[in-house]
Order: sequence, then C-alpha cells, then structure tokens
Amino acid sequence: MRALASDAMLNMRFFRSVFAAVTTLVCMLGFGQASAQPYPARDITFIVAFAPGGVADTLARLVGQGLGVRLERNVIVENRGGAGGNIAAAAVARAAPDGYTLLVSTTALAINETLRTNKGFSASDFKTIAIVASSPEALVTGTDNPANNLAEFMQTAKGKSINFGTAGVGSGSHIAAEYFFKEIAKISAVHVPFQGGAPAMNATIGNQIDLLATTLGGGAAAQISSGKLKGLGVASATRVAVVPNVPTYAEAGYPNFEAASWVGVFAPANTSPEIVGKLNATIEEVMKDPQLQQKLTSIGFDPINGSQAQAESYFRAEVEKWGKMVKALALSIN
Repeated sequence: MRALASDAMLNMRFFRSVFAAVTTLVCMLGFGQASAQPYPARDITFIVAFAPGGVADTLARLVGQGLGVRLERNVIVENRGGAGGNIAAAAVARAAPDGYTLLVSTTALAINETLRTNKGFSASDFKTIAIVASSPEALVTGTDNPANNLAEFMQTAKGKSINFGTAGVGSGSHIAAEYFFKEIAKISAVHVPFQGGAPAMNATIGNQIDLLATTLGGGAAAQISSGKLKGLGVASATRVAVVPNVPTYAEAGYPNFEAASWVGVFAPANTSPEIVGKLNATIEEVMKDPQLQQKLTSIGFDPINGSQAQAESYFRAEVEKWGKMVKALALSIN
C-alpha cells in the first residue's frame, strides 16, 4: 500500500510539473504574440506642455486627430502645463519608450535647455519625431504710434528708453526681443512681462506699452489684419502671406536675424527607430492635408514637412541657437 501511495504521489508531482511547464509555455507564446503586434496596438497619449486653448494645445489636437484616423487608434490629449513646459517634458522623459506617451511642446523645450536649471532632464532625453509648424517672431504696436514699420520706429527710438511687453519671462518672444534690442539694435528697452498673451495684447491695443513682442500665430496676425494693431516687423527670411504689408527685420536694416516659435512632437530618447519613423511618416501625411495647411497659414503659421532626421537636426540647431541668446543675455531661471 505504501508503494502504491508513493507511486501515486510521484505521478501527481509529474503531472503538476508538466502542467506548469505547459502553462508557462502558453504564457510565453501569448506574450510573444502580443509583443509582436504591429505598432500601435493601443491608444496614444499626447502630453501637451501648456494649457488648453493655446497654440501647442490647438496643434496637438489637429495633428492628433489626423494621426488617430490614419493609425486607427485614439490619440488622447493630456495638458500638463507649468514650469515653462518642464512638467510635461519631465513626465515624458521618464515614460516608457514604447511610442504610446509622446510630448507636444514648443520652442520652450529648446530654450529651457540653457535657461532653466534643475529640470531633471535634458534635451538628449528626447528623440524628435516631427516639427509640425512654426510662426515668426514679430514686433507690433498700437495704432496711436506714429511709426508704420520697424525702420521708422527705430529712428524715433534712438536716444530714448522704450518698453516692450511679452506674455511672460523666459518665452521665445521675450528672449528674441531682448536679444534684438540689446545685442543688435543697441538701444535701451525695458521688458514688461504680462501674465499671458491676452492681457499683453490688450495693453498694446490700448496703447499702454510701446511695443509687443509676440508671434504672428499667437493672435497678432488677426489683430494686424483687423487694423487693431500695426505690424512693424517680422523676424523671418521673407514676408508672411497673411500680413504681406509687414516688412522683415532685414528690410528695416537688420539682416541675419530670424526667430520663430514652433510646435513639435517628441518621444523618449530610447524609442525604437521603427516607431519614431512610422510616427514621423504618418504626421507628415497629416501635415500635407490642404485644409489643415490653409487653416494654419491663415493664422500666421507655416506648416512644416520633413523626415525624422531633418526634424532632429532642426531641433538640435534650435537648442544651440537659443542657448547662445540666453547666454548673451545672462538669463537663468531656477
């Protein structure tokens, strides 16, 4: 009887071992099949570095909608504003590099590499998927100002102290304008920061400040077209179609100064080239849509198409370009 009991126990142990091995094999096969699923196998999240309603948010939703349709997945937009875009950037830098958590940010990502300390991440923690659109920096003024262009304004500004407003400290508009006045035009200009673009725009329309440094896509193009503001100059290589009467800085006698705010899509640095390449190619398709292009150009944005390598090169050049301006102005934000 003991021998029979012993044999039964051995058989039971054997069958348990076989069952466990088979279960493990099935799980492994199932995992292999799941991991082999083509990207994307689930929804994608765009973490936007700024609040709802802004330029980054608007473009994230436009691009996300087109991307989702083409990939047959939902693209969820999640806004995480704060710290000049650093809260969202830090979150994506720490995210799994699987293509499901992506960052939508602006020129701020390039600027903050030099401007802001103790970020907890660096530009090298990201791989650029695409730069989707850009809008040139501009100087605008109220209708009471006698100057009709930048050249006229600079003539009247010589020997005087002027002021210029922006939507906040450390923005691209702030840095570009301050660099232009101090390092290129060599005139005294006092920065007046506002808590956002709307109050800065209203103060300019009300002739409460001399100038507003902003981007055309930040609402300035519409206000110039409506006659509520005068566009003095755009920091672009050529004039912009939506405001053709506004001259470039070069036309005012200041060549080789160009600055623009852009919106881009980024992934954690270790995301596979295959995933990044697929996202880039699909976003490029989105940006070629004629209706989207018309929508962007009508508000002062220039849609951008290009390979992932071109987007990466553009971003790295922007990090260097804005870094030089920040260092020249000795600016730093903790």
